[in-house]
Amino acid sequence: QVQLVESGGGLVQAGGSLRLSCAASGRTFSSYIMGWFRQAPGKEREFVAAINWSGGRTAYLDSVKGRFTISRDNAKNTVYLQMNSLNPEDTAVYYCASGEGQFTRVVRTTALYDYWGQGTQVTVSS
Repeated sequence: QVQLVESGGGLVQAGGSLRLSCAASGRTFSSYIMGWFRQAPGKEREFVAAINWSGGRTAYLDSVKGRFTISRDNAKNTVYLQMNSLNPEDTAVYYCASGEGQFTRVVRTTALYDYWGQGTQVTVSS
């Protein structure tokens, strides 16, 4: 059974930083694309970032480019999301996801991903 467990969320002031982690088990982690999505109250789930199996290719939501960095450590079966210069608009539940396929525009959609974590809350105060 595949499991994805996020951690690292919390409450932070605007301008602050957080690092989210997602620990994976149950499948060959290094073979899969990993993604981060977020969902704010009353809004649809939104793509944030994705990384290919080797870490050599990444994709970001335009509004987080230059502030967020996705990375992975295949030896630890973990993917990270470093979030800097946070603002209140970043407040949401953040989910990691795992999937397979080509690293194209489809990585920005939920359709690619077949396993999801339970989410971790990120709250940014103004």
